[in-house]
Amino acid sequence: MYKELVYSLKDIAVAAGIDIMDVYSGDMEVEHKDDDSPLTIADKRAHQTIAAGLEKLNADIPVLSEEGTIASYEERKNWKKFWLVDPLDGTKEFIKKNGEFTVNIALIEDSYPVLGVIYAPALDTLYVGYGEKGAVKIAQASNRGFASFDEMWSMGEIISALSPEGSAEVVASRSHMNEETEAFINELKDIHDPVNVVSAGSSLKFCLVAEGQAHFYPRYAPTMEWDTAAGQAVVEAAGGSVLDNSKNRFAYNKENLKNGWFLVKA
Repeated sequence: MYKELVYSLKDIAVAAGIDIMDVYSGDMEVEHKDDDSPLTIADKRAHQTIAAGLEKLNADIPVLSEEGTIASYEERKNWKKFWLVDPLDGTKEFIKKNGEFTVNIALIEDSYPVLGVIYAPALDTLYVGYGEKGAVKIAQASNRGFASFDEMWSMGEIISALSPEGSAEVVASRSHMNEETEAFINELKDIHDPVNVVSAGSSLKFCLVAEGQAHFYPRYAPTMEWDTAAGQAVVEAAGGSVLDNSKNRFAYNKENLKNGWFLVKA
């Protein structure tokens, strides 16, 4: 149903990644938003590239982007379908120049992600999640052209979220380790031996679960809807789940766009 959208998203995400890497390779000026979170020209350029690409792709689907104008809830509540975008997820990692930042684009339909892409420009790796079709990982994405969705899918590496057997891998944020996360890890030790902790930045934490490199990603620190939507699309397509504190599937387009805590699991 959405094959052409998924196919086109690859080029849009990679184009935004090229904008980001142009800034990454030089000196960067850092601004701060009202909430004191960092902002760079790379965030802005990537947003402009993605917004233009999505407009050209399908002008009838509205875009909600971290760096764009945020529509009021009175307007958004009537959206049955919309793009949810984080042009540069992991700005702190970008500023540190550790490579762990991503471009996130998801399509939300009736409150849930139905497809999503995550592109890690410094790694030149693209993750694609497309509902029941599954999830793939595409290495050297900027250097690979595909004639169609089917060719792109067949050339990607199929990835699957894997349940832990004996030992368990827990992925945690480099910037947001806290007491609640440590308590979750300690509880796992009653079930799994050993429990190993893997650190990662941005939505790459979702990708580690989606490709079976980790089994759990607990998040007890604040995030926004654009931080998680594409990651959820990839994880769910790979067979995993993203659950809220009531153990329900994580939903989107709330009046308050700030997320509650969640658990990503294989």
